[in-house]
Amino acid sequence: MENQEEFLEFAISKFLKFGSKRFTLDDLAHEMGVSKKTIYRHFSSKEEIVQESLKYLLNKVQNEITEAIEKEKNNPIQGIISIYRIGLNNLKKFSPSFLLGLQKYYPKANELFNGFRASAIHDNVLGLLQQAQIKGQIRQNVNLALTSHIYLNRLEYLLFSTHNLFDKYSSSELLEHLIINNLRGIATESYVSKLS
Repeated sequence: MENQEEFLEFAISKFLKFGSKRFTLDDLAHEMGVSKKTIYRHFSSKEEIVQESLKYLLNKVQNEITEAIEKEKNNPIQGIISIYRIGLNNLKKFSPSFLLGLQKYYPKANELFNGFRASAIHDNVLGLLQQAQIKGQIRQNVNLALTSHIYLNRLEYLLFSTHNLFDKYSSSELLEHLIINNLRGIATESYVSKLS
């Protein structure tokens, strides 16, 4: 295995598509054209591969989020929309079985995913909501922590709870209905009028 980064990128793409439990190390070795013995020289277990490949993906997503926040630093609401655009574009690659597999079989990887969502998503979004409220873009009577918790957290559960909404709707339509419309609902009239 010459390039560990390429291996992790390939592994996470397969785990996301087929589920972390269903896609075996035999499958991974076969598709990579390496032996399981070669894989075990670099990783002690499948759980470590799932965790490290997920960490690789989340680091890439974090870099995208950091760039988006910097680009939209003068418009926090647009920063929030950018974060969720990035999130939706990445979540549409997930099979629901991947998330279930993390919860059921890979607790460390699941903890990593939940930690990422809490810090990278929730903390960033809440911070941007607070900035938007200070700038007069969001009404003063809005409880931002509650808003963030109710509408903006656990997006993946809304998307995959009964049906995979990506099968029915485009990412831009989901972004509009799950995020943008909710943000308009808490925005000040003066901010909303600038959007029209």
